[in-house]
Amino acid sequence: MNMEERTEKDIKLFEKNIDKIKDDKIKDMAYRYYKDAKYYLLKGDYFTAFGCINYAHGLIDAIRFKDG
Repeated sequence: MNMEERTEKDIKLFEKNIDKIKDDKIKDMAYRYYKDAKYYLLKGDYFTAFGCINYAHGLIDAIRFKDG
């Protein structure tokens, strides 16, 4: 799987999981990284897109782990 495919997969996973987060502040920050990831993916900057979507996942994972 190349970087573009991996990023697209992570974006879809984020879209599936974001609505499970109740903390609006963290959800907003994660959503901003998600939007950045989609922007960079469209520009062909797969490295930056991958980094952005992973920051988004990190934020929602932190809340999920905190909340149990």
